[in-house]
Amino acid sequence: MPWTVSPVSNDAGEPIYYDPFDPEIDRDPHPVWARMREEQPAYWNDRYGFWALSRFEDVWNGYHDTATFSSTHGVMPESLDEPIGMSMVIFMDPPEHDWMRKLVSPVFTPRRIAALQSYITQLVDQYLDPFVGSSGFDYIGEFGALLPAMVIGQMLGVPEADRDMVRRWFDDMMHHDPDSGGMTEAAMNAAGGIMNYSTGLIDERRKQPDDDMISVLLETEVDTGDGLRRLTPDEVVSFVVLLAGAGVETVARLLSWAGVTLATHPGERDLLVKDPSLIPGAIEELLRYEAPSPVNGRWTLRPFEAHGVKIPAGSKVLLLNGSANRDRREYDDPDRFDVRRKASRHISFGFGAHFCLGAALARMEGRIALEGTLARFPRWSVEPSEVIPVRTTTVRGFSSVPIHLG
Repeated sequence: MPWTVSPVSNDAGEPIYYDPFDPEIDRDPHPVWARMREEQPAYWNDRYGFWALSRFEDVWNGYHDTATFSSTHGVMPESLDEPIGMSMVIFMDPPEHDWMRKLVSPVFTPRRIAALQSYITQLVDQYLDPFVGSSGFDYIGEFGALLPAMVIGQMLGVPEADRDMVRRWFDDMMHHDPDSGGMTEAAMNAAGGIMNYSTGLIDERRKQPDDDMISVLLETEVDTGDGLRRLTPDEVVSFVVLLAGAGVETVARLLSWAGVTLATHPGERDLLVKDPSLIPGAIEELLRYEAPSPVNGRWTLRPFEAHGVKIPAGSKVLLLNGSANRDRREYDDPDRFDVRRKASRHISFGFGAHFCLGAALARMEGRIALEGTLARFPRWSVEPSEVIPVRTTTVRGFSSVPIHLG
């Protein structure tokens, strides 16, 4: 079965083993994460040589302590042994990270995000209306994966005639080899297509600026302390690829969990149908309950101690925000999905220096998508044998969620 929900257990009868590369564990990691939080909150995996922090406060502090936990080795467990040779803001530490973030943050101002609302609503109507009165459809393949890619295309200033082509590149780029966890040949070709296409758009915007994301990125400058600095064209391309990967993937996986979780919690879904004002809070609860990106790697720059365990500098550490979001020390009855929960904070978008730049956009896309879904389809069911999980070491969710209506 590609997806099941297991009861969370703290049975200490067997040694704890957590492995982000194991698809059986990844299918439902919550039982092992629960044991890790209680028995080994600073967990050591001898096979792959990494530490893992699973409690809320430890993960929260790890995101904020960039002097100890470096992002320069990437976020994927398989990449942590060596520094990442790419000029992307998520692979930088302060102070370089700080001024790079200032350079790209004008893309995500409240005004620019709010301006996308009517376009997102239009897309939701366009994708969902044809299925009204049908027996069902693939909630992700025919909706959830399409929506964020088209929104990113709008932000980039991609001509409308090209957006579906670019969307297919975005989709292909996120497909990974299920055995190795690495990018497929199609994914690498798609990444190349996006980079080449973005380079062409950048050349056009340098000659004739517009009000799109690329124009803003090319024109923004900040004082780094050594003078004014602008993004280079290569850095703009890198940011476009980052936005394509992170922005599309996060929203698609969030919606995949919405499709599955609300099907298995029909009482909570009924509350949202009766009172749509609960939907923004339900998005936060979905993000807490099943984080789209539950595992984020770091490299230690200096030694630190956690729960009596001394972890040296030069160590690989996984910050398990997916586990932290189920910590009983932070949440009452954390394994219960509750759309009326008033959770003051969760870590699905990270926190501190690396708080997700596109969090407000992802929340808005999720809210409008769920409002449109529930207004048209107040009830649906999902067969566990039909859903297709996404297989990477940092992302959890589904690439296909067939929903049955009626």
